[in-house]
Amino acid sequence: MDHSLLVIVLLGIVEGLTEFIPVSSTGHLLLAGELLGFNSASSATFDIVIQLGAILAVVVLYAGRFIAVGAGLARRDPQSIRFTRNVVLGFLPALLIGAVAYGSIKALMQTPMVVAVALVLGGIAILVIERRVMRGAVHSVEDMPLRTALGVGIVQCLSMIPGVSRSGATIMGALSLGVDRRTAAEYSFFLAIPVMLAATAKELWETRATLGDTDWTGIAVGFVVSFVVALIVIRGFLAVVSRHGFAPFAWYRIIVGTAAILWLSLR
Repeated sequence: MDHSLLVIVLLGIVEGLTEFIPVSSTGHLLLAGELLGFNSASSATFDIVIQLGAILAVVVLYAGRFIAVGAGLARRDPQSIRFTRNVVLGFLPALLIGAVAYGSIKALMQTPMVVAVALVLGGIAILVIERRVMRGAVHSVEDMPLRTALGVGIVQCLSMIPGVSRSGATIMGALSLGVDRRTAAEYSFFLAIPVMLAATAKELWETRATLGDTDWTGIAVGFVVSFVVALIVIRGFLAVVSRHGFAPFAWYRIIVGTAAILWLSLR
């Protein structure tokens, strides 16, 4: 395996490991790219598109639920309607803000120090929220009130700052609004699908003039690797969260973020 392919595989592993846990996959990809020397002109496209591999893992693992929801919508089942409504409501704020602030967000995605600082601050925020929130009263996505779904969607917009973590923002937002841990994690999984599809479509449209120069083979390899790794990680993540909460991920963020700040300051 040549050096460039090895780097792509490593980045695919990083994406699959970090997309659904509250540590910021985008931030890790940026820091890993800096460390491995992967900072080509198409790196932003690579980072966004390979996230679809991890998203596909959610579609595969929850295929039965999505099929049931689709069938329920066809017969106007209230539970299926509420599930769909809550996912759409959670997605809308990110869609609106992302459409307006795309340029600023993309610029931030090339700033490693922003990621490092956000990792530390986000870790501290998770520790604080974990200690203060009460036991969740909402035990399914279908049972989430309208204001809760919309509130989580608004909080999710904080994840447009690299290093904040989309899953971390949505999960902590849901916990703060009375959703139990497992449901908060699953809702984050479901919101990832429309959010990342929209982000990928936006990135491809904005870079359409230079797509001919994009390393699609490398992106395909990263996509497959992130998909396989994410399949394994999702189930393990739910088991860890159910037993230990989110504190282990918070401490990880603080350690990695602090190390990154020192590295970026001294290099």
